[in-house]
Amino acid sequence: MAGEDLARTRERVAARLVGRERELELVLAAVAAGRDIVLEGPPGVGKTTMLQAITEEWGIPLVLVEGNADLTPAKLIGHHNPARVLQEGYDADNFVPGPLVQAMRDGGFLYIEEFNRAPDDVINTLLTAMAERRIAVPRVGVVQARPTFRVIASMNPYDNVGTTRLSTSVHDRLNRLAIGYQDAAAERGVVALRTGASGPLEDRLADDAVAVTRATREHPDVRQGSSVRGAIDLVLVARQLAALRGVRDPGDDAYPALVHDAMVVALSGRIHLDEAAEATPEQVLKEIWEDHFLLRPSAAAPG
Repeated sequence: MAGEDLARTRERVAARLVGRERELELVLAAVAAGRDIVLEGPPGVGKTTMLQAITEEWGIPLVLVEGNADLTPAKLIGHHNPARVLQEGYDADNFVPGPLVQAMRDGGFLYIEEFNRAPDDVINTLLTAMAERRIAVPRVGVVQARPTFRVIASMNPYDNVGTTRLSTSVHDRLNRLAIGYQDAAAERGVVALRTGASGPLEDRLADDAVAVTRATREHPDVRQGSSVRGAIDLVLVARQLAALRGVRDPGDDAYPALVHDAMVVALSGRIHLDEAAEATPEQVLKEIWEDHFLLRPSAAAPG
């Protein structure tokens, strides 16, 4: 892709994102160069959103696959329709393409989430597709990838349960980009965009939601805190609670309790505690709430 075309793509895609200018440039440069890439970062940092924006701009599909122990090469490649096989025998016409063959034929991005949870035989199948840009399918023939086909993998560096260590041959075939959490201002922009927060009450809710959500990532008992998705849900839940309880102003005495209750609903399932921690998610969130609203009231004050 020519430099000017790529620059225009960057500008159009960037208009659909909040922040992530550097990461967008690097991912665009890698895929435009014909490279496959692994995006390493926790859930909820915008990896899928960025890839969706790129593929939509290029007019190609984004084919999602979840890496887990149940994924097999057959599921990845595809299978013959059993009912038609009984009637017609094995034929290329009754082959149902799996996500890998679909992405190769359509020239799309095959996006494999939790790549390091996929079994070794699945990863070996992917290595062949990445190296040769084609794959042989029994009774179907050779599937040649279109030029825009890419393999994009993602991994969560904070989650080691049930994962496998990738070999050097895998790393040697993939570019890599670490994507972390955005700063508070960018996350505030994401929350405003996704919730449509407006007015004094909702503006304050968005600020507080981002603050307490970010605090979950720094608590000593938390192995992995919540992404900005937690802050988005916190605002949405708190908005409904405010309507139910008649809270219309952030200065209302009932406002702090409203935020606490919304935190329990929106964040308790999104934080993962250290194995040695004795506290419950609810206790951790109560501590974060007290720190934000009681111990540091200036941090929770408007403006």
